[in-house]
Amino acid sequence: MLEFKYDTQLLIEGTDLDEDEINDYITEHFKGDCMLAVGDEELIKIHFHTNEPWKVLEYCASLGEIYDIVVEDMDRQSRGLHG
Repeated sequence: MLEFKYDTQLLIEGTDLDEDEINDYITEHFKGDCMLAVGDEELIKIHFHTNEPWKVLEYCASLGEIYDIVVEDMDRQSRGLHG
């Protein structure tokens, strides 16, 4: 069993986005690992492993428009179960 079950990925489109601030906020406020926040002031790609993806989505939605949202159950994938 994985410590953090959900691979959470999304894009945030907005203004004055700061990838370092977003990275720091997520790692300080949410339990998880493999955090990546990459982009520029208008578009940030987020990748984070967590057990509570809805909290990450809620935070990111407060920063701008979120889209291309993917939340995958890595435990299920590792057992070869899809769908």
